[in-house]
Amino acid sequence: MSIQSVDAKTLKQWLHDQSEIALFDVREHGQYGESHLFLATSVPYSRLEFDAARLAPRKSVRLVVYDDDGAGISIQAAEALSKQGYQNIFVLIGGTKGWGAAGFNLFAGVNLPSKTFGELVEHQCHTPRVSADELTHMMHADEDFIILDGRPQSEFKKMSIPGAKCCPNGELAYRIKSHIDNTNTKIIINCAGRTRSIIGAQTLINLGIKNPVYALENGTQGWYLNDYVLDHGKVSEYAPPKVDDEILLGSKALVNKFDIPLISDEQFLSWEKDSSRSLYLCDVRTAEEFSLDGLPGAQNTPGGQMIQATDQFVGVRNARIVLYDSDGVRAITVASWLKQMGHDVAVLREGVKSKVSLPKLEIDHCLGLVPISTAELHEINRNNSSILVDIRSSMKYRDAHLPNSLWTIRPQLLDILHGAQKPAVLISDDPALTYGALLELERHHLTAQIYQLDAARFPKELDTVSSETQPPDADCIDFLFFVHDRHDGNKDAARRYLEWETGLIAQLDADEINLYSIQ
Repeated sequence: MSIQSVDAKTLKQWLHDQSEIALFDVREHGQYGESHLFLATSVPYSRLEFDAARLAPRKSVRLVVYDDDGAGISIQAAEALSKQGYQNIFVLIGGTKGWGAAGFNLFAGVNLPSKTFGELVEHQCHTPRVSADELTHMMHADEDFIILDGRPQSEFKKMSIPGAKCCPNGELAYRIKSHIDNTNTKIIINCAGRTRSIIGAQTLINLGIKNPVYALENGTQGWYLNDYVLDHGKVSEYAPPKVDDEILLGSKALVNKFDIPLISDEQFLSWEKDSSRSLYLCDVRTAEEFSLDGLPGAQNTPGGQMIQATDQFVGVRNARIVLYDSDGVRAITVASWLKQMGHDVAVLREGVKSKVSLPKLEIDHCLGLVPISTAELHEINRNNSSILVDIRSSMKYRDAHLPNSLWTIRPQLLDILHGAQKPAVLISDDPALTYGALLELERHHLTAQIYQLDAARFPKELDTVSSETQPPDADCIDFLFFVHDRHDGNKDAARRYLEWETGLIAQLDADEINLYSIQ
């Protein structure tokens, strides 16, 4: 293939020219999280083809890939994407180094557009907030209040404010009326840091809820930094849905205020036929609801997470995004925020009863190979008859791995297998990692057997060992060490994270600020 290239100044213009563009950082996630372009989507080479098909469904989209210097993994990624059928691929000349040399900012962290948006919302809307000390005073004074945690169950279980109930931001419009029975009850929304606290509180305010509503300043991290005790391992089931006239009127007001298109099935079908635009169909309900009756070809994008981490679901800027739900309020609420983030978004009027669909993504992640059994792996491990290559995440390898196994990742896979005198067995727990590794072997005319873990842990009959230092930190390019233990007792890491979050706006240039339209 003839690889096209683009310089930093031209790419900067492309990112703000209102035409569709996908910008993929193809380094591993840890490298991405240390320093990347503001609008980049993390699509690591280790799982490139698997994730690209979902993040950039239109093969003719303008697609730019980059790495550190424009001469390494980005070239391999461009070639791999070309083999997958992408037709308009560019490599950023000089990678992140070239971008910085051209005078443009690089950013640490993840989900930058969404997190920056939260900070801008607070500045623009003056979202009311309470501090950890103020909330503690309310507790001691036995005031009438409720604490709602705007994160999913998995995050709530890790740590939560004592007495809080779990209600992800995308569920607020659908369930808030089951949490309160009078307008005097103060509502405090919290998350782990800042973004979802702010967005959750402002969601209720925008819906017209009459209760006093506040964001908990700095979330669970702020609570811990003030030396208050968090709950761990707590489970809080979602409250039953309850949509009354006030919520319906509030959602209609959002439609009018933010000019949210409510489209018919016929309009969706017309957009599906438009080969010049990318189209996403997103179910904003819970994963449990989606598994029961999600529309064919749709992604499950739970509403709170769709706002919090839009780049994990949509990889094409200026694409069409169509949301749906079962109730007529959740999708509208999420759409109101995506519109302010600068996305072209609409809501499917018929919701889950619609007859529309998109082609279902089908990937044969084993490429026709038959995975080996636990008994076969046990025998191979006992006899040392094959090279055991563990391609799971570096942190999972540290936690538990077979004593004879070696850890690696797709960009380094050939370093392990080059000149090997034994057959190889790949140990994986993720279809995306399996698919990427097999494609890499296929590209170099190599083969391997696969052992695919079906659960999070090895079966008991396979004796494993752990290590806190293997692989060494420098090799763990898939893991973001950036304040990674901020939730595990490291107060300095928590402070650094909150400073990073509150400092995001100051790093933006005028073009990046103008991506947003907050009302």
